[in-house]
Amino acid sequence: MIVELSVLSVGDVFSPMLIKVTVLPGDGIGPEVTKQAVRVLEGLATAFGHELTCTQKDIGGAALKSSKDPLPNDTLQACLSSGAVLLGAVGGPSFDSFPSHLRPESGLLRLRRELGVFANLRPATCYPSLEDCSPLRADIVKGTDILIVRELLGGIYYGEPRLIQGPTGDRSATDTMRYTEKEIERVARVAFELARSRRRNLVSVDKANVLDCSRLWRDVVTRISQDYVDVKTSHMYVDSAAMALVSHPADFDVVLTENMFGDILSDQAASVVGSLGMLGSASVGGPVGLYEPIHGSAPDIAGQNIANPVGAILSVAMLLRHSFKLKREASCVESSVAGVLAAGYRTRDVAKHGHGCLSTEEIGGKIAEAIRVAAACTENVAS
Repeated sequence: MIVELSVLSVGDVFSPMLIKVTVLPGDGIGPEVTKQAVRVLEGLATAFGHELTCTQKDIGGAALKSSKDPLPNDTLQACLSSGAVLLGAVGGPSFDSFPSHLRPESGLLRLRRELGVFANLRPATCYPSLEDCSPLRADIVKGTDILIVRELLGGIYYGEPRLIQGPTGDRSATDTMRYTEKEIERVARVAFELARSRRRNLVSVDKANVLDCSRLWRDVVTRISQDYVDVKTSHMYVDSAAMALVSHPADFDVVLTENMFGDILSDQAASVVGSLGMLGSASVGGPVGLYEPIHGSAPDIAGQNIANPVGAILSVAMLLRHSFKLKREASCVESSVAGVLAAGYRTRDVAKHGHGCLSTEEIGGKIAEAIRVAAACTENVAS
């Protein structure tokens, strides 16, 4: 297996630091993938000489079972007092009949609001070794490297009023999409700054031909773009963007959009590059960042040791980069994942037909070992 070492520069000064993380395994496959993410984080901290402190707490369905609250106060306080939060997944069909304020997802929405994380970063990269895993042709997905920047604390997921009213048989439901100029501006600036560090191409996605929220969104983004004349800015309707994501995904660089559209488009992008299990995410903007794979709890495969932990492990890389500014360590995780995949090691969701696949624990072990080897090689070269 070949692991890229170019990101680990000879002569770099290694400055040990405290990495304090609250871990929320959650529901379904969350505990399985989070276990491997923590395993990688532990190995990386040892390899680079950092001190790691992990505090595990319940959230979602697990918290409902233990405390009848999807976000217990002790969980929230642990998150607020940490340097970053690593989440597995929440939810499951056994909670579908619960009232909305007691659904596992309500705990996650509250956590995002309490942490103040208004910008969700979701990279979707097609690894050369996985081009044949996409449902699209390899020549279409080749070179795909998208960063979706999703507004996370506004829009229809948080807008009021939201209610169901009327007698059974004659009920009506109301959800409210609402955005302020300040909410749009702050996430737009995050997206433009990130575009500057990439290929300087930003597409803002809305539905301005129908929705007033989208008309405001487009107006604000257009205004903010004047401060970033070095970034090529364009606008697309969400339905057109969805079509373009499957017809020419490699054309996209940074995609900026609102909460619900971002939720949908990022899952679509994950399928384009091979699997929901491959993508991590970072929710930033507040004092404590929240990091999680974008897949759900997948209760149908929970407990079978077959879930793909790569999304959770890549979330660790984002945690290191954004919350602790450890770019070298983050790049080591990312290159180790790429090296393991290039060597042909896969979980079931991205395994080639007729080829064997490894378990959740086995893939986690391969990546942890790759990190150890990469760190050791760098130390030997530097000495």
